[in-house]
Amino acid sequence: MSDQSEPDEDRPPLFSPRRVVALIVVLSSLYVATTFVDIWYATRRSAGGDATAALVLGAAQYNGTPSPVLLRRLNEAAALYEAERVQVVVVTGGQQEGDITTEAKAGYDYLRRQGIPDADLRLEVNGDSTYTSMAAAARFLRREEIDDVILVTDAYHTRRVELIAEEVGLEAEVSAVGEADFGPMMRETVAVSVGRIVGFRRLDWVRGS
Repeated sequence: MSDQSEPDEDRPPLFSPRRVVALIVVLSSLYVATTFVDIWYATRRSAGGDATAALVLGAAQYNGTPSPVLLRRLNEAAALYEAERVQVVVVTGGQQEGDITTEAKAGYDYLRRQGIPDADLRLEVNGDSTYTSMAAAARFLRREEIDDVILVTDAYHTRRVELIAEEVGLEAEVSAVGEADFGPMMRETVAVSVGRIVGFRRLDWVRGS
């Protein structure tokens, strides 16, 4: 009598296509979930130190009048300057279709009215996204031997701008304003999940193409 057992022909292979797909789905879901938690955690912290410059991320303006979102960011930058936590304020943002001026110029004019002297203000007027604005600002700040900044943006945006700052060579903390609502955080989760894999420069190129 033979002790050999017959092979189980009905047993699926260890690495069947179905199992591979299921594993990819599980790992991708875990990756996205941990990214969301990372973004949520980032909204809970804010800059506690000083830096040479505050870099204000652009937002909408209306014929030279800052939108409420941009106004929150500008007021935060002005407070950092008045508290002598920064020496320079950089305003960013280009001109959207139909605009008569740039986001940066609207921010510049507002901060001048708040009493910040022209010598302590810098404008980046060509950026059409967070990445292009930060990359352009990093280039001209390096010419002034500045690489330490406090980024001023909304709370939900915190983690992505931290990662972009690393990519463009800035040493950065974030001073966050506004609320971290669920919808914007979900959009940031997608952007950060993809950007960490392909790089934020490439992600921005794909977005703009």
